[in-house]
Amino acid sequence: MTTLDSNDRAATGTDDPAAQAKAQTPEASETSEGSEAQEETAEQESTARLWELAFGSMPAQIIHAAVRLGLPDALADGPRTSAELARASGADETALRRLLRGMAGTGIVAPDPDGGPDRYALTPMGRPLRSDVPDSLRAMVLLFAGEAMWRSWGDLAETVRTGANAFERIHGVPYFTYYAQRPEEYAMFNAAMGEDTKAVGPALAQGYDFSWCRTVVDIGGGNGALLGCVLAAHPHLEGIVFDQPEGMAQARAALAEAGLAERCSAVAGDAFKEVVRGGDLYVMKSVLHDWDDDHVLRLLRNCRAAIADDGRILVMEPLMPQRSEELGPAHGIVTTDMDLLVTTGGRVRSEAEFAQLFADAGFQHTMTRKLADHGYLEAQYHSVIEGVPA
Repeated sequence: MTTLDSNDRAATGTDDPAAQAKAQTPEASETSEGSEAQEETAEQESTARLWELAFGSMPAQIIHAAVRLGLPDALADGPRTSAELARASGADETALRRLLRGMAGTGIVAPDPDGGPDRYALTPMGRPLRSDVPDSLRAMVLLFAGEAMWRSWGDLAETVRTGANAFERIHGVPYFTYYAQRPEEYAMFNAAMGEDTKAVGPALAQGYDFSWCRTVVDIGGGNGALLGCVLAAHPHLEGIVFDQPEGMAQARAALAEAGLAERCSAVAGDAFKEVVRGGDLYVMKSVLHDWDDDHVLRLLRNCRAAIADDGRILVMEPLMPQRSEELGPAHGIVTTDMDLLVTTGGRVRSEAEFAQLFADAGFQHTMTRKLADHGYLEAQYHSVIEGVPA
């Protein structure tokens, strides 16, 4: 048995042999200190992440302001000073200098190392904010960080309390009516949807077998971006873009610019009343999640009435996993679902829910497949869901 003399007791400050033994074990002391340090670091990191999330609307508004002022386009040809950018954008130079510092904090611009602290350059991260690049996200930023949207998101708690979407409560009209009544904003809305489609259109064109069909009808096709991708990749196809009258001029212009006017027409109509006939394949991308089940069934049944018995329907949608633990890195699906709760009253559905809706509308669900991303992050959130007349 080991005993401790008075010197040992004085060093440890206790008469408890167990505590004295523990105090004299360097490894135990170091392990305890290391564990406490790790816990403190983890707590600091989680608090920092919480701050980042809680104040996330501020960086979004910095980016939105930069796009509204045209700063990414003004920086397209190289670095410029705050004075030069103020003249180009018609902004107050002092306020713009502060905005540029905020933009640098988000990573979309950086101080020019060769031009001093008041001269900034667009970074690779900021490049998609330009209007003249193929992968532009400019319209998406203007739409989703714009006033109509952030005012609605600011009322999320009331939406959860009542179940009624905030957008219509705040703006007095439904989401799509709001944009249809404002031609300039409707053009921006269609441009934003077109930017989203550029991310998934190539994946659809390359990942689905179009060899069996001749005419593709895109219900809610907006400016024709999706159908343009498909027709460009499959020269044997013809197409019909079917959407509200407000967007048809924009669709025809876009199709003509793409050299597809001879192979694709733009037809105006209301899909909730009737769907244009004449297609072999009826496609709806990011349409059904905007609506409740009653409206979705109306759309699907109108498609069933228009489609031939040997035709098919193809829906492109994000899919909600059956179990929450399956969400993993696909948290963008949850954000989309929350956005629909706030804006349209729609929701992201599961594969099983789509299969049931198909059956209720007279279709048999035949296939669900994840889109390959083909280098586009957005594509990984979309699946193609196919059905045939039952």
